Amino acid sequence: MDKQTIIQNIGRVLKETNFQNLGQRRVGKVRDIYTQPGKIILISTDRHSSFDRIIAHIPFKGQILTQTSKWWFENTRDIVPNHILDCPDPNVVIGKKCSVIPLEMVVRGYITGVTGTSLWTLYQKGQRDFGDFVLPDGMKKNQKLDKPVLTPTTKSDEHDRPVTSKEIIEEKMVVPEVWEKMSQAAIALFERGQKIALEHGLILVDTKYEFGLDENGQVTLVDEIHTPDSSRYWQAASYQQRIGEGQEPENFDKEFLRLWFKEHCDPYNDPALPEAPAEMVAELASRYIQIYEQITGNKFETDLGTPIAERIKKNLKSYEV
Repeated sequence: MDKQTIIQNIGRVLKETNFQNLGQRRVGKVRDIYTQPGKIILISTDRHSSFDRIIAHIPFKGQILTQTSKWWFENTRDIVPNHILDCPDPNVVIGKKCSVIPLEMVVRGYITGVTGTSLWTLYQKGQRDFGDFVLPDGMKKNQKLDKPVLTPTTKSDEHDRPVTSKEIIEEKMVVPEVWEKMSQAAIALFERGQKIALEHGLILVDTKYEFGLDENGQVTLVDEIHTPDSSRYWQAASYQQRIGEGQEPENFDKEFLRLWFKEHCDPYNDPALPEAPAEMVAELASRYIQIYEQITGNKFETDLGTPIAERIKKNLKSYEV
């Protein structure tokens, strides 16, 4: 889809849903979640979250997140069961209701990042022992690790904290057998993700997974997988040259929109935010489309004639209770 078509459809976004007869609704950052006995309905909107608030609505983002996850779920179901029961609409996943385990399974294949909890930041400060693995001296930013490492965090509304496998077992977050299955599945999923991504010209740098237990106590992959929101991707073709020249890898970058808001307002404290420029919104939509097409090898297609909410309502008719 060209930039002109995106700009023409800049207002064609799904900001929120409020469907009746689909069960109890809960609103997440990006998804609206409806709960029914035995299943949940996950509707991905076009909300774009940063600074702990919604800063913009990006056309087609909800569909891209849903379709990317669906593609990866289908390509990894032999590793671990996932929660998908049905995808009746491009923005919708019907998932098996699971008891979600309150841990984010963060897997990293490279030493990188700028946040306070990133491997590179902690490494620069002198940390070498990360509880479940030890890194050698002399590593460079954006260098590939010898093997993927797991750096789990707690999942909380207040503040996620990094935890080691020892702490997870000692604090009885999960029983040892479940932890073993989760950790093995996370690494296997990541290695599969890296292999497939590389075949499509991409490096899967790091990602996060969430697991739950189904009605039989079976470890099940939930939420999303390998989307551009939950994962960091670099372009493989230019990686070696750029690293050799001391440059940052070529990545899927959403940061330009965050920077615009930081330059034009106080995004954490201002009661209302300025509207993001249409050109920037279209650029970000274009990047989402590009990464989807590169990851999946599929051309992005969507129905531009029917309002999104109207289409979803029609496609979810059989799920009304």
